[in-house]
Amino acid sequence: MTIGIAIAGCGAAVPSTSLNNHQLSQLVETSDEWISSRTGIRERRIAAPDRSLASLATEAGEKAIAMAGLTAADIDLIVLATSTADDLFGSASQVQAQLGATRAVAFDLTAACSGFVFGLVTASQFIRTGVYRNVLLVGADILSRWVDWDDRRTCVLFGDGAGAVVLQASDRDRLLGFEMCSDGTQNGCLNVAYQSQPRPLIDNITVARGQYLPIIMSGQEVYKFAVKKVPEVVEKALFRANLTSDRLNWLLLHQANQRILDAVAKRLNIPDEKVLSNLGNYGNTSAASIPLVLDEAVRQGKIQPGDLLAISGFGAGLTWGAAILEWGQ
Repeated sequence: MTIGIAIAGCGAAVPSTSLNNHQLSQLVETSDEWISSRTGIRERRIAAPDRSLASLATEAGEKAIAMAGLTAADIDLIVLATSTADDLFGSASQVQAQLGATRAVAFDLTAACSGFVFGLVTASQFIRTGVYRNVLLVGADILSRWVDWDDRRTCVLFGDGAGAVVLQASDRDRLLGFEMCSDGTQNGCLNVAYQSQPRPLIDNITVARGQYLPIIMSGQEVYKFAVKKVPEVVEKALFRANLTSDRLNWLLLHQANQRILDAVAKRLNIPDEKVLSNLGNYGNTSAASIPLVLDEAVRQGKIQPGDLLAISGFGAGLTWGAAILEWGQ
């Protein structure tokens, strides 16, 4: 019998501190009108210095596990999609420990704003092969720690948050199709680069010692990339699912910029009322943005069992991907 995948539960967590556009205008030369008209963002959540990425991810994970009617001991695998781990070696194992998921293996997956979609596809393979039955997928990022707060081109865009889903083995497959892409030739358009300085050791041996720079982004290039590539990848995922865009109930894109969401929906001929968006309240939360919107829409009763969703992540790498899901167990 073919093993399928269903989303059994979802959850989200955001820091309590909010930073709105008016407050930002006191830091850099900008305004609420300038930010909101160009991005759709009005405020974003900012993690306190003592708030760990693992604690944010754990809180989202706990809510998803509870909605699924499971306990942490039922989880077989934890995939943490993040680019801002507290530890360069990864934070997934910290999430496993904080959850008390003693049976779960855990690892980080880094694909920036595409991380949740890439994580969804990766986790689904473990379920489809029969290796694991209950997988916790978390998308979490604390980008406020990697933003140059003197650069008004980037500091207005990003926020912090976490979202999670429990993926479960099912006799009916709810992951209907997917497509993933990468183009490393455009890596310089959006990155958090490592800058090193040579440090001589002994004789002719020299090592590199340095640090990571703040987020660097070419906004125009990323916009052009997104509005071209995202509709294409959604259409490819729809083709694999043997569906067309008119069958979709919801379009759920990475929350980067409202202009991108509008342009992608227009190219796919999807009406505005089918486009889920909450970036006005949270900004760009990278790998967290898709599960944050998903959890909000589910808990508000917008997404109903049987609804068809197209989700798509896109960003640094450059990477982009899409998946077609049917909501429900």
